[in-house]
Amino acid sequence: MAAESVRTTAPAPGPVARLIEWLRGVRTEMRKVTWPDFPQVRSATIAIIIFVLVLGLVITILDAILQGILVRAIPRLFAGG
Repeated sequence: MAAESVRTTAPAPGPVARLIEWLRGVRTEMRKVTWPDFPQVRSATIAIIIFVLVLGLVITILDAILQGILVRAIPRLFAGG
C-alpha cells in the first residue's frame, strides 16, 4: 500500500479579513488615479451641458412633429367614410 500525502490548505479568510483586503486594494487603485484639474472639469461640464441642451431640443422638436402627425392621423383612422 502506497502512502498518500496529505494536503493541508489554509482556511478561507473571514468576512472581516476579506473586507480589509478589499479596502487595501481600493486604496492602492485610488493612488493610481489621475484626477482632472479644474480647467478639464470645467470644459467637460460645459460640453455635457451643451450636449444635454441640444438633445433636449431634438427631443422637443421630434415630440412636436410626432404629436402633430398623430393628432391628425388617428382621427382619420376612425373617421367613417
